[in-house]
Amino acid sequence: MRWLLRLHRPAVLGWTAFVLVAGAALLWLGGPLTDASAAAWKEYNACAFDAPCSYDQDAIVLHKDVYLYTTSAVLVAPFLIAAWAGGSLTGRETESGTVRLAWTQGVTPARWLASRLALPAVLTAASTGLLVWLHRLARTAGEGRIDTAKPWHDVPTFYAGGTVPVALALAGLTGGALAGLLLRRSLAALTTAAVALAGLWAAVHLLLPHLWPTVTRVSDLRTGPSGSGIVVEQGALTADGDRLPSLCGDHAPQDCHTAPIDPDVVGFYRDLHPAAHHWPLHLTASGVLLVVAALLALAAFRVLRLRTAGPAGKDGPA
Repeated sequence: MRWLLRLHRPAVLGWTAFVLVAGAALLWLGGPLTDASAAAWKEYNACAFDAPCSYDQDAIVLHKDVYLYTTSAVLVAPFLIAAWAGGSLTGRETESGTVRLAWTQGVTPARWLASRLALPAVLTAASTGLLVWLHRLARTAGEGRIDTAKPWHDVPTFYAGGTVPVALALAGLTGGALAGLLLRRSLAALTTAAVALAGLWAAVHLLLPHLWPTVTRVSDLRTGPSGSGIVVEQGALTADGDRLPSLCGDHAPQDCHTAPIDPDVVGFYRDLHPAAHHWPLHLTASGVLLVVAALLALAAFRVLRLRTAGPAGKDGPA
């Protein structure tokens, strides 16, 4: 393990710096920046509309900017892991041929790959989990205090505040290792791992709303569709309970008041995930991703065995 850390020292130091900077920024965001922005919003809300008003606008803007940057940092972390795993963890060693030297010194290919996945997996889970936890603390610190605070169901906020990034990072680690073994070219494996992880995340994003039963909110014609959260489906309801296509825009419920209404329509429905579904959705999606990560790891071991099996079926350099 010590030799592995020394071999990948630049990546370890770079990742440590990334986690420390992002973590410090999140602590700053959830503490002094949130307090300053909340105070500025309190001053602004106390202003009379017809009188001059003085409030700290810079504090509000700075809080929004730092929140954007730190959220992006949490979300990009799995891609950094995937790119490193593909380009350096296995891709560089198989491309240069140095891995064969390790196999001639009594280290079996299976043990070599296991050593490259075990410690990085622990460090990846711990560091990304720390960033997610700090992000959640920073976001909840501004709830009810900052008028421009992102709601929990804002897409970047939702993903950065749960376990999905941790599971994605582990899937990126094993997927990158597999890409390195298959392509045996560091740059090609790096690119493939990052692109594959993006595709995996897109698939999870489409699947996630259907991983947990939704809650239905019904409202009358005057109110329009009601209920906030992750909206899965919405539309009009007839007196017989039939559902009709949506008559209003997703982000403009007021359009429902002016939209042409079918005579049989008596109200609206909205199928959604409320705030109480935050953790069930994250944990279910993370479980799916961990299964994918395990399958990718098994595929990596299988590929390695096929490429190193000698004539007698024993592991050895190809």
